[in-house]
Amino acid sequence: MNADADRLRLTGAHGRRSAGSDVDHMRALYVQTPATLIGYLLGMAVVIVLYAPLAETWRLWGWVGALMSLWLLRLLHYLRYLRQSAADEATLLAWRRGWRVLVLLQGSLWGIAVWLFWSLGTPYDKLALILVVYTYCVSSVQLLATQAWVFLSFIGVVLLPTIARIASDTGESGHLMLAGIVTIQFFATVLMARTYGSALGQAISLKARTDELAVQLRSEVAATEDARRGADEARRAAEAANRAKTQFFAAASHDLRQPLHAMGLFAEALRQRSHDPEVASLVNSINESVDALEGLFGELLDITRIDTGGVDVNPAPLRLRELFARLRLHFEPTAFEKGLMLSFRGEQHVAFADPVLLERVLRNLVSNAIRYTDDGGVLVSCRPRGGKLLLQVWDTGIGIAEASLPRIWEEFFQAQSNRPLQAHHRKGLGLGLAIVKRLAGLMDAPIGVRSRVGHGTVFSIEVPVGKAPRSIEPAPGGGRVPIGLTLQGRFFVVVEDEAAVREGLVVLLQAWGGRVLAFDGVEAVRAWGVGAAGGLASVGDGTVEKPDLLLVDYRLPHGLTGIDALSALRARWPGQRLPAIMITGSSFGGHEDEALNHDYHLLIKPVLPNKLRAMIAFKLGVRGTQARV
Repeated sequence: MNADADRLRLTGAHGRRSAGSDVDHMRALYVQTPATLIGYLLGMAVVIVLYAPLAETWRLWGWVGALMSLWLLRLLHYLRYLRQSAADEATLLAWRRGWRVLVLLQGSLWGIAVWLFWSLGTPYDKLALILVVYTYCVSSVQLLATQAWVFLSFIGVVLLPTIARIASDTGESGHLMLAGIVTIQFFATVLMARTYGSALGQAISLKARTDELAVQLRSEVAATEDARRGADEARRAAEAANRAKTQFFAAASHDLRQPLHAMGLFAEALRQRSHDPEVASLVNSINESVDALEGLFGELLDITRIDTGGVDVNPAPLRLRELFARLRLHFEPTAFEKGLMLSFRGEQHVAFADPVLLERVLRNLVSNAIRYTDDGGVLVSCRPRGGKLLLQVWDTGIGIAEASLPRIWEEFFQAQSNRPLQAHHRKGLGLGLAIVKRLAGLMDAPIGVRSRVGHGTVFSIEVPVGKAPRSIEPAPGGGRVPIGLTLQGRFFVVVEDEAAVREGLVVLLQAWGGRVLAFDGVEAVRAWGVGAAGGLASVGDGTVEKPDLLLVDYRLPHGLTGIDALSALRARWPGQRLPAIMITGSSFGGHEDEALNHDYHLLIKPVLPNKLRAMIAFKLGVRGTQARV
């Protein structure tokens, strides 16, 4: 009888969670409504600028009037929510029906826009129109991926009319090919949304299952010995569910990063072939959407692992010299690109803390510091205080308002500044500092923050003092490549087994002026040179030309890694320095020590072109690459 009662409680709880999940999702959609409305205004402004000189008055302003009418209805919808933000579940779910209708009507107007304006203007105008329309489809992944039929309906009413109009344009050569490309993008977007939505759905389902098993475990522990044995089985099932969730996220993380990585490379290659400033701006929007999706998934993965007890704490003596060297290896290229000074002080100290967790805390803090600092620098310091070590991350960035400081550790909270934030300041779900707080709590390390708006911020964390471990040598330091070089004519070797990613890298590097030789695995690298004479890598005397930079994927076929590819390449030029960048789709740590030992820098997929460009500039010692490549 007690077991039946427990099952009834579990079933009721699951039903409440399902309804609560719908309501929480609806509230999240309303929170993001202002950004969506601004995006629609910007897209409409682009269309007006492009076609005001070309389109008849009734055609352009009739379309603008219809879009503005729907825009105002969505604004009223949002204002109603603000006035009644405490509305009950039934009311919110009823509002959702109206919200969906407005979303689909706005999407259909973008599909109609292609039919209205396609025949007008130059090919650049048509390309800009396609990019505007496709940007809305990519942006809808984050909002609508968990509502499959709404998402499919939205991109259907946007892209299917677009494809039909392009295919019907017999007056332009290549119209069928362009329609085919947009069709491929349609299915790629559907696949990306399906993968993203499936990942979130699986995470929610697994967490709900883990909660149910935890409730069952508490009930069984209080019963008889037979019930205790059942509790043991439930505990093992819960642990298996947690392991399955962690493994699922690891696989999903890698698989999601591959198409995102390729999409960013192809978008940048498209911009390199067009000199229209509006096209460049729209490609930037696509890249920012890809970067945001990657950041959101990474933060959700981290917070889920912490909440489900998937993080163990193993304190050990940690020489800060090695920790600071890994941080410098990871962040120096980004600081270099922004013109910031990244400094470290106090590396002679030894802490007693979990090396992985402490490094993750500092990585999040340094990443935030660089993101919110546009002038000056970032300092990571360590000094003794009260029998412990005080680690601090200082920046000269925009600062945090005093009223926001108590809430910065909360999930999904993003502090508001008195000055307008740039696009790169607004990325993420607001989970970074929540992750820092939880990791510090796991290590029992007090953490604090001080800030002044317009002057900067300092985060502090206290850890115990440790004794220096034996046989640890300082990390090797490398000198910088001379400044003042360019990428024109530079020779790159790419090793990547994913065909789409490999092709995207080749197209992008060639657009930046480089010469590229690409391989799909270690065996191809080892065979290189047998017929190289007279080819791309051959110089006048028939010898093989030394590459300026190696770009290598970490996970390669037949159980081999990018380190095997680096060894094969460097064996051709023993004793000479071959700069290398290793690219991986795994967000789990463990590569930093290998990066130091094998002399390469690490990038995590998806690598957006601006990040890749900054890293290449850093490795080759090229300043001002944004203006030259």
